[in-house]
Amino acid sequence: MVLIKTKKEIPSSEITPEAVYLSRRKFIGQSSAVVAAGALAHSSLALPDSWIEDHGYEPGEEIGEDITPEKHATSFNNFFEFGTRKEDPAAHAHQMTVEPWSIEIKGRVEKPGKLSLEDVLKDIDLEERIYRLRCVEAWSMVIPWIGFPVKRVLDKYKPLSDAKYVKFTTLLRKDEMPGTKNLLSSIEYPYVEGLRLAEAHHPLAIFAIGMYGKVLPNQNGAPFRLVVPWKYGFKSIKSIVKIELTKRQPRTTWNRSAPHEYGFYANVNPEVDHPRWSQANERRLPERLFAPKRIKTKMFNGYDEVASLYEGMDLKKKF
Repeated sequence: MVLIKTKKEIPSSEITPEAVYLSRRKFIGQSSAVVAAGALAHSSLALPDSWIEDHGYEPGEEIGEDITPEKHATSFNNFFEFGTRKEDPAAHAHQMTVEPWSIEIKGRVEKPGKLSLEDVLKDIDLEERIYRLRCVEAWSMVIPWIGFPVKRVLDKYKPLSDAKYVKFTTLLRKDEMPGTKNLLSSIEYPYVEGLRLAEAHHPLAIFAIGMYGKVLPNQNGAPFRLVVPWKYGFKSIKSIVKIELTKRQPRTTWNRSAPHEYGFYANVNPEVDHPRWSQANERRLPERLFAPKRIKTKMFNGYDEVASLYEGMDLKKKF
């Protein structure tokens, strides 16, 4: 398995110390003990913790930036189906039933169907991808995901020649998702996101089924989510139950709710501000109370490999 190395210009002060690097390798080598212990703490997983151990995965390439501690990445995030506060997903997502889990593949493909998660993942090799995550709200993290290229799944179902876009849909169960019952919310559920097929085919775009050496927790999009590291985080849709290949650009949740604020492309771009705040800088989490860590935001979140996908496009209009 080949990991995709990202182009990076990291100052020497941000290079991960050797002791930290070696400790991480030791952690990965001991992951079997971790997942065995984790299995005792979870009762209803679409994939058992041992699934990652049994299928194996390649350690990710260090990117020269400190990895966000797991406790922060799993307790501070957006998953509005469970509430609008950052702590709401961790507090309420345990209510979501993820066993069993199936994914519908439909639209402009030769082999449509509704398959169990295990069938979708059949013959898929796992990789660890250590990616920067940049939220549209101007905060960021560095997270070690476990997954595989989106293209590996799409190719199994053979997109037709007229397929131009991929539409993804999140699970909707109102009795398990308290945030969907908010009568004041402007969000239409189920949550929908989309990519151009060329974007979905890029090697950096992955489906993730794990993070930090373990299967995904519910609040981070268990059991099957998208990770597109050069786009703002809201594009990386969680808890996917439907994948549809389409001829036309799909209407996506945030673009439909506030099109002047959230474009379909949503590429990280420090030169295009959100109408209510600058995107030139970001807060790298976690922060110290009196020492916020502000860093300059990079075009495409630093993943220059994707620039060719947008040659000739006006990225201020196609924001």
